[in-house]
Parts: sequence; structure tokens; C-alpha cells
Amino acid sequence: MLAAPGFFVHHYDMRGRGKTRLSLMTPGGKDKGDVTHLLILRFQQMLSDGLLSPGSKLPSERELAQHFGVARSSLRQALKVLEIMGVIQQKVGDGSYLNPDASSVLAVPMEFLFLLDDISWQELMEMRLIMEPALAARAAEHANSADIALLKQSLDDFENSKGDHFQMVASDLLFHRAIFIASGNRLSERLFHLIHRAMLNVMLVTSQLVELEHTLAFHKPIFNAIKQRDAELARKLMADHLNDANNLLLRGRQRESERVLQEHLRTKRVTEKPAKVATPRRLKAST
Repeated sequence: MLAAPGFFVHHYDMRGRGKTRLSLMTPGGKDKGDVTHLLILRFQQMLSDGLLSPGSKLPSERELAQHFGVARSSLRQALKVLEIMGVIQQKVGDGSYLNPDASSVLAVPMEFLFLLDDISWQELMEMRLIMEPALAARAAEHANSADIALLKQSLDDFENSKGDHFQMVASDLLFHRAIFIASGNRLSERLFHLIHRAMLNVMLVTSQLVELEHTLAFHKPIFNAIKQRDAELARKLMADHLNDANNLLLRGRQRESERVLQEHLRTKRVTEKPAKVATPRRLKAST
């Protein structure tokens, strides 16, 4: 199993609602998603103030890290998520640029994005099972050469991400974003921008439960079905992929529940001291 120190599931609902919140956390407890939200808010402000315009080049990583007061490693991960969202485009050897439609992407109400942080993975997977197989089928019918190239790029990035857990997850998310785009429906792409963080959090969990090859075994056939214009096969393969992810989450939740229970029992055994047994008093011998 892939080692992924620093990423874990938490916030199991102990009040019986049956919902699980998934979070991307660092060992120190700081939510890296907060960095992304900070950048989104700051980019919104810079655009509205006229400091940045769609298509303009961003300052260097060093300057941005200093400006936002974050480590460069955290900044890179946040920029990767923003690239997947379609806010920026990173050009190797040249830097990062705001995409022409960055203003419309960043116009999504932030209150709604924060609300989605509390979505349960069950609700997310139900919605994805309803929607993504149909989107995969539409992608097989409508994908153009640029869409196929983006899907192929996501597969190549995924295969080259061994040892880099966040890059692997980012490539996984890019694959699904490419299908939303390839469906040929602009509203589908906007919907991806709304739910990408919830999808990211789920992928951070499932990627720890399987090897890289497991996910590729689903992505490659889906890609081939879309490329070959086989809509019904693409629909079926995407449904199989999402059902597998759902089963992984169920097993992961069961393991976590068992771990929490065992930890509780161990703690209980340590804290519960055995009751003292009174020592019988010796009777004096009669004279």
C-alpha cells in the first residue's frame, strides 16, 4: 500500500448520523485546503482591484509565498489545485498564468464552497454515480482532440507520480475534470468547480487504500472507450470505477471504526484498575 504520511481521515460523526467528514490535513494539524481558499480569495480581490487581469502572468513562487505568508511547498500544492480548477495554467520553465476565464471561475460564491466542506462522502458518491457515467458517455460522443490530449496528459502525469502522493491525487482529479469538460456541456464544467474540493478529499482517502496501478486499471479503459467513441462502454466503465471507489471508502470506514473501538477498549483496560480485595483479619488465639 502506498505510504502517505500526513494525510488521514478524521471527524467520524459519533452522534449516529452516519456521516463522515474527510479532511486533508498535515501532521501539525493545519488544513492545507485553507491555503487554497486563501489564494482564491486573494486572487478574487486582485482581479477586482485590477492588480491582475485574465491571461496575465503571476509573480514567482518565491514572491507569492512571501506575499501570502505560506511555505513554498504548501503554495505549490494550492497552485496545483487551482490549475485543476481551471483558474491558472502552469507553463514549464515560464511560470503560472491566469486563464482567460479565471474571473468567471472565481465568481463562484465562496460561502457555497465552504458549505460543501461538510458534505458526507456518501452524498458525494451518490451524486457522482448519477452524473459521471452519463458524462463519460457524453465525452465519448463529444470529446475533441484537445479533450483527448488532456485525458492522456492526466494518465501520463498519474503514471509519473510514483512517490509523490499529492501529484498522484491531483492527476486523478484532472482525469475526472477532463471528462466533465469533454462532455461538451459548459454547466458540467462549472459544476466541477463547485465540487472539486469534496472530490479531492475523497481521492486523498481512496488513494491510500490501493496501489497506483489499481486506479490506472480503471482510468485507462475509460480513456480508451472515450477515444474510440464507445459511449455505452464508457458509461459502464465509469460506473464500475465509482462503485469500486465507494466500496473502498466503506472498507476504509469499517477499518477506522474497528481501530477506534480497539483503541477505546485498550484505554478502558488501562484506566479501570482492579478492585481491592479486603484482607481477612486474623483472629487472636484464645487463652
